Amino acid sequence: MNSKRRALLGAAICMSLGSSAMSLSAFAADKPLTMGFSQVGAESEWRTANTVSIKEAAKQAGVNLKFADAQQKQENQVKAIRSFIAQKVDVIAFSPVVESGWETVLREAKAAKIPVILTDRAVNVSDKSLYVTFIGSDFVEEGRRAGRWLLDKAKSMPAGDINIVELQGTVGSAPAIDRKAGFEEIIKSEPRLKIIRSQTGDFTRAKGKEVMEAFLKAEGKKINVLYAHNDDMAIGAIQAIEEAGLKPGKDITIISIDGVKGAFEAMMAGKLNVTVECSPLLGPQLMQIAKDIKAGKEVPKRITTEEGIFPAEVAAKEFPNRKY
Repeated sequence: MNSKRRALLGAAICMSLGSSAMSLSAFAADKPLTMGFSQVGAESEWRTANTVSIKEAAKQAGVNLKFADAQQKQENQVKAIRSFIAQKVDVIAFSPVVESGWETVLREAKAAKIPVILTDRAVNVSDKSLYVTFIGSDFVEEGRRAGRWLLDKAKSMPAGDINIVELQGTVGSAPAIDRKAGFEEIIKSEPRLKIIRSQTGDFTRAKGKEVMEAFLKAEGKKINVLYAHNDDMAIGAIQAIEEAGLKPGKDITIISIDGVKGAFEAMMAGKLNVTVECSPLLGPQLMQIAKDIKAGKEVPKRITTEEGIFPAEVAAKEFPNRKY
């Protein structure tokens, strides 16, 4: 083969290889991002709306979503995360049931070079590099907002002690720990405000009703205020208060957190006094952050969602705007 033919053949091979490489890189660029997502469960209206937001946003963003429902059990979430690692997903996102006990499985994800995003709830780990970012609400601030509203309300309440019963969220979960801490931080400035009973209602309507029944049996008409860590527990408690022959929202002032449609309906019916917003619509933000991480972009370690507070007086006006 003369040198001219050899040069032509070499050029043809290079062109062929070049086009193959280009088609491979085009394929890689078109390949959808695969996300493994482990959800807490379906314990409330809020959580259901959160799940819908994530699934719809994944569809719209062209993200291949592998979704696992933990049914409020940490061991189910750990299994799901290990399954995602085995499946070599591009990104793992999860909303942790509780704060502690994640070090081992998150180290496994890091060893597999799979970035982790926390949504809605934080984790307590010694090495913060085990996750890339946390998207969600400031639960301490939500507790503070509830406390500030009550401080203001206390000014128009009769003289003497104001007895509060508290329905806490799931034991060991970030929102339960933080919403309690934020609330207590604010109310300690007013000695009249006293928490006389505090127990978990596990963020569910049924448990909220059951625990409120126990509070009413133990304390009866001594209860002036109910502080519930979420709307679903408050709605369950409202039922218990009515069954005890008392008027929720009047005989007992009720404060809750989330801002779901059910809370607005209760406020419009005069049975709930205020709800502090905690938005579950994190889906679009989560998909964008996942794509940014995959593209190698820097993302903030903490991304806080913007939220408000809604007293009963604005419920009717705001209700048509609620998406969850």
